[in-house]
Amino acid sequence: MTTSKNNTKQQFLIKGMTCEGCKYKVINVLENTKGVQKVDVMLETGIAKIEGNEKISLELIKANFSPFPKYEISEFTPENTSPKTDFLPQKSWITTYKPILLIFGYIFGISFLIAFQKGTFALMMFMQVFMGGFFLVFSFFKMLNLKAFAESYAMYDILAKHWKMWGFIYPFVELGLGIAFVMNFNHFYTNLITLIVMSVSIIGVLESVFLNKKIRCACLGSVFELPMSTITIIEDGLMIVMSVIMLNVK
Repeated sequence: MTTSKNNTKQQFLIKGMTCEGCKYKVINVLENTKGVQKVDVMLETGIAKIEGNEKISLELIKANFSPFPKYEISEFTPENTSPKTDFLPQKSWITTYKPILLIFGYIFGISFLIAFQKGTFALMMFMQVFMGGFFLVFSFFKMLNLKAFAESYAMYDILAKHWKMWGFIYPFVELGLGIAFVMNFNHFYTNLITLIVMSVSIIGVLESVFLNKKIRCACLGSVFELPMSTITIIEDGLMIVMSVIMLNVK
């Protein structure tokens, strides 16, 4: 630990991190610890470096990690850890986002085939099928582990941060919207609810991406390790644009 007049640097050893999702969760907890201004976590070694305007006690950090008992926190010393040699390989962009790209490709392809009939392309039909497929598929992945999704979602969503239950309700809202689009149920209210829900959702996404926060994207639940990025902005933004178009057309 080194200390300057206005800045204190400390290092802690965090045991229990096994993936990028764990790393994002640890960073989020540390960033929300009182007095912490900057965080750098190395998954390979388990070392967390923090900077703040005062010394942060180990007890305070442990208290903030109490909801996540799998992580063991201690002050870092050269004696209590040894660098790992089996560093995790860096994934390429295409490898990282392959799951969500494939899902979008499948939904887009099926929607296009349904909307393109007898040489005519029905744009409204395409968007309706696409939105229905989007919500049904994405709600499915979230429901595979509701608790894990809710924890990840609360890291960045402005509503889930203050009302934890929203993280458990949100997948069912997506499911309901998916069914409504497939059944062509109450066009106006289905698209209006979509516009409101996705507009609220994108606020936290924009904040996380523009502030370069290292947070795991919860769009596919806990099944895939996807970092928050412009892909998530495009995903939410596309649904907003489609809902606005459909509200104005019909």
